[in-house]
Amino acid sequence: MYTRADYETAAEIVRVQVDVAPRIGLILGSGLGPLADRVEDATIIQVHDIPKWPQPTVEGHVGRLVIGHLEKKPVLVLQGRVHFYEGHAIQAVAFPIRVMQMLGIHTLIVTNAAGGINPSFKAGELMVINDHVNFLGMAGHNPLIGVNDERLGVRFPSMTRAYDRTLRELALKIASEGGEKVQQGVYACVAGPSFESPAEVRMLRTLGIDAVGMSTVPEVIVALHGGMRVLGISTITNVAIDSLDTAFDTTHEEVLMMGKSVVPRLTALLQGVLKELPDR
Repeated sequence: MYTRADYETAAEIVRVQVDVAPRIGLILGSGLGPLADRVEDATIIQVHDIPKWPQPTVEGHVGRLVIGHLEKKPVLVLQGRVHFYEGHAIQAVAFPIRVMQMLGIHTLIVTNAAGGINPSFKAGELMVINDHVNFLGMAGHNPLIGVNDERLGVRFPSMTRAYDRTLRELALKIASEGGEKVQQGVYACVAGPSFESPAEVRMLRTLGIDAVGMSTVPEVIVALHGGMRVLGISTITNVAIDSLDTAFDTTHEEVLMMGKSVVPRLTALLQGVLKELPDR
């Protein structure tokens, strides 16, 4: 378990290295790291230089903080997250969000690579998340389990409006203006690292899930607990396989390749959203 002092120590190490006070945080999913190259006047901090910051081990997650400006907005970009399946405690998965909270970040934009469960979704499409199903939390791995520090947030935060309506509508407007087809839907967080079996895909579809992945929801829960507004966007990097009678298979390499191919479109969408966000 972490303490507020752990988060404050990490935040101070970041704070003394930058000239900008970031107000918007971005977390980049698998294959989406190149978006960080757009940050202007960037200060780059390796997360292994920050005490107690969990270290990513998965290809496509380099483990850097990129702090500067995007569309003239002060941002902190987390280039590479950690996942529960890497062996981290669930509180460690959300450690970066607490540090963002200590730095004064009020808006979190979180992206991920996800498998398409909705049969109308195609690989390469973007999905604005409007709700989630937290299978990790239902299995007893909620990042808020343990003694609650009321200075960080309330004991029982609501998840009714986890993904800010105004931010969702803004993202959809920007996408429409740019001629980008964007889906909306429910994201399910599972533990991984194995991909879903055909039977599990059919079950998720029956439950009304539109896309499935192995991240994001623990981060969103802690962000809401800390009073942040959240926008979530999934890249549908593959269509989940729901039949045994197929020669196709899902691989991490496929996920990374599709994520990289979507970067220009996702970058345009996020920059459009940032451009219209208030400065503070």
